[in-house]
Amino acid sequence: MIPRKYSPLLFALILSGVMSLLVSGLSTFRATGPTPGFASLWLGAWLTAWLLALPLVLLISPLARRVVEWLVRSD
Repeated sequence: MIPRKYSPLLFALILSGVMSLLVSGLSTFRATGPTPGFASLWLGAWLTAWLLALPLVLLISPLARRVVEWLVRSD
């Protein structure tokens, strides 16, 4: 198992991977349609998107947590 101290990094890795996979797939499909070689185009777009998404999630998630805490009413 992975040590708990790596939880934020693992969360960012999974979140950025899944989101970039879905968004790049949708964008690639809208741009090309169901063409031969779609999977290859999608994979290339996804890897590029993931390389950008992972560091952005790591940078933005602490800010997003603070904004959520500011917006949420404490009981």
